[in-house]
Amino acid sequence: MKILVINGPNINMLGIREKDIYGSKTYSDLINYVKKECAEMGIETEFFQSNHEGAIVDAIQEAYGKYQGIIINPAAYTHTSIAILDALKAVSIPAVEVHISDISVREEFRWISYAGMACVKTFAGFGFEGYVMAARYLKELIGGSA
Repeated sequence: MKILVINGPNINMLGIREKDIYGSKTYSDLINYVKKECAEMGIETEFFQSNHEGAIVDAIQEAYGKYQGIIINPAAYTHTSIAILDALKAVSIPAVEVHISDISVREEFRWISYAGMACVKTFAGFGFEGYVMAARYLKELIGGSA
């Protein structure tokens, strides 16, 4: 089973940005942790990160026919991007939305998730573990128990 993990703007700045919200671990730490945990579940992962909305749309479209699932943390585009929503709907690949922080207890503008409208599940507020929870959920949904 192959899953594409997509991260949006500023996720590459983990360990630097707002440590009180996102902690001190880096984007490399995130990739290494998720790859290790997914490998133990028999899930192959590839990672994509961009600060550009169109590049994220392109990555979603290019996932068609290559991946059985998508884990997406659209970051700030969560609350603004109908283009990402439409791309997720277009490819019809089961997608799980992930947020490191709990967006439901942050600023009111963060409460709306356009991307989440095309996702089968959302995990928010579980830190890096949310990505692993998403992978496990996709494995159970698509390919049997994790």
